[in-house]
Amino acid sequence: MKIIKLSAIDSTNSFLKDLALTSTLENFTTVATDCQLNGRGQQGSSWESEPNKNLMFSVFLRFQSFEIAEKSYLNFAVSLAVYETLLAEKIPNIAIKWPNDILSGNKKICGILIENNLKGTEITSAVIGIGLNVNQIDFPATISKVSSLQLLCGKNFDRDILLEKIVFNLKRNIALLKAKEFYNLEAAYLDVLYKKNIPTMFKDHKNTLFMGMVVGISKEGKLQVALEDERVLEFGIKEISFL
Repeated sequence: MKIIKLSAIDSTNSFLKDLALTSTLENFTTVATDCQLNGRGQQGSSWESEPNKNLMFSVFLRFQSFEIAEKSYLNFAVSLAVYETLLAEKIPNIAIKWPNDILSGNKKICGILIENNLKGTEITSAVIGIGLNVNQIDFPATISKVSSLQLLCGKNFDRDILLEKIVFNLKRNIALLKAKEFYNLEAAYLDVLYKKNIPTMFKDHKNTLFMGMVVGISKEGKLQVALEDERVLEFGIKEISFL
């Protein structure tokens, strides 16, 4: 595994995507930084992090014969790699919040951004961006429901060791993905999905409130929510939120 460490960068995802345009990258090439100046999350949201406290990195993956229709399983593999690492570190009450946030209780500790390079009907490569709150203990008042490993466990964590463990688990899960072990990845993901089979209040993109229950993920990667009238609706990113 090749690791490129940078003291500061706008975005590790952007850096790695640009590098892939000018270089033939080894699979699992990783770029990590101590300070990310313009971190990005899902759908153009930002990711803010205190310098030298957290884990901010991106990993390059190359694929052969990986269909766009199977992209949800990549999300499962990546999310589970982080989840499994934190579970082994005994981080309490962790779950995966659809599509790929990692929570402890109801507080976010990790965000994931997957950017795919497409050709025809296939995903030829992907850049996986991961931001994990590790040793930061103070967060802006404007950010609610957020925590870090140190706040949860009361101790300092070695960021380099965490990075190695996450990439190790990622390699194992990508091997399952390439072996078409889709059922096992999906089952493991659904088993730790936040609020699955628990009656929950939701808000849709029209700010309408409704009661429902997460029951699964569609083949297109949408969240499946069962309503009180037994209908099952599907929602894309930003079309629904937990209240």
